[in-house]
Amino acid sequence: TTAIGGAWDAGTVFSLTADGTERVLHSFGPGPDGLYPHAGLTALNGIFYGTTGTGGTDDAGMVFSITTDGNEIPLYSFQGSGGGPDGAYPAGELIAANGVLYGTTQGGGKQLWGTVFKITTSGTETVLHQFKGGTDGYYPNSGLIALNGKFYGATERGGESHLCQSGGEGGCGAVYEVTSSGKERVLYRFKGGTDGQFPEAPLVVFNGTLYGTTSLGGANGFGSIFRV
Repeated sequence: TTAIGGAWDAGTVFSLTADGTERVLHSFGPGPDGLYPHAGLTALNGIFYGTTGTGGTDDAGMVFSITTDGNEIPLYSFQGSGGGPDGAYPAGELIAANGVLYGTTQGGGKQLWGTVFKITTSGTETVLHQFKGGTDGYYPNSGLIALNGKFYGATERGGESHLCQSGGEGGCGAVYEVTSSGKERVLYRFKGGTDGQFPEAPLVVFNGTLYGTTSLGGANGFGSIFRV
């Protein structure tokens, strides 16, 4: 995907061969279609699935499917930008598990601090967790990874009550675990010192341990690589 460009300058889905031949499969644009896909695609049963950061019927982003010949279908439009339980503004990639797609939204939920959701390939969406802020964390800007039947991710803010920016928002981020039924548990809360602050990228797993990065903090103030 590209976040901008295309026929309406609102992003595209493209294919690229090994010899460098590129083809635009879909240009996002007006109407119920989404705008500005920030994340990549996830393959499931020969079809690709992705999200757009905004657009859809309520301009809060959407989930779409697309085939290799460019047949794009909006599956679900998020509606939670006004404080409802639904999510809003997805930014991370989806993950497929047992034929169902899982993901996060940066906003939405009752506190507007983001959600974890699941969605079927036919477009039935269920909110699994609404971030509450504070020690729970908020603003999950990256997607999830799967390990031993559970999902793991990071929130950019929240966790401890430390002030990590001049604007006064508390919390330097957190690493969390969530089950497929929606039970969430915070594994680690960043303190903003040598351990880092503001994890924005997806976690990775290696030999049963989670690894990730923070965009700031660490011994030199310019970010850290961590494991938890």
